[in-house]
Amino acid sequence: MGSYNKVLLMGNITRDIELRTLPSQMSVAQIGIAVNRKWRDSNSGELREETTFVDCEAFGKTAENIAKFFSKGKPIFLEGRLKLDQWKDKTDGSNRSKLKVIVDTFQFVESKGGGGGGGYEGDSRPQVSTRPAGRPQSAAAAPPADSGYAPIQEDDIPF
Repeated sequence: MGSYNKVLLMGNITRDIELRTLPSQMSVAQIGIAVNRKWRDSNSGELREETTFVDCEAFGKTAENIAKFFSKGKPIFLEGRLKLDQWKDKTDGSNRSKLKVIVDTFQFVESKGGGGGGGYEGDSRPQVSTRPAGRPQSAAAAPPADSGYAPIQEDDIPF
């Protein structure tokens, strides 16, 4: 039987991105995002909301670009896979584990305020995906024709 491990998340970055370099010179970014879910309670009719906090990790150029273009509070769309880390606690020797998302690609998301979410305030840059060349991007991820964004050429992408 086959298996499939794919995660798509869109939310706001919860803390400053921690970028470090491994001894192999590979960049690693630790990213925290908050994903909100809203629904109406069927019993009371009250509008409810829950927030899920997700730890993510990115490597290489993806890590460097996320650290360069994003900061706390900015919206982001991430695509990746789940990974379970397991270790023994140093204090009591108990088994510990943590589920996190390993980021493969990301996209800029425009914030509701029009502040250019993921960029600098007032920035009108088009949405950019770090999807590797040769992998098709779905039409749903492309900006609408009337969004005011000009099509972007691969040579125009700075990374």
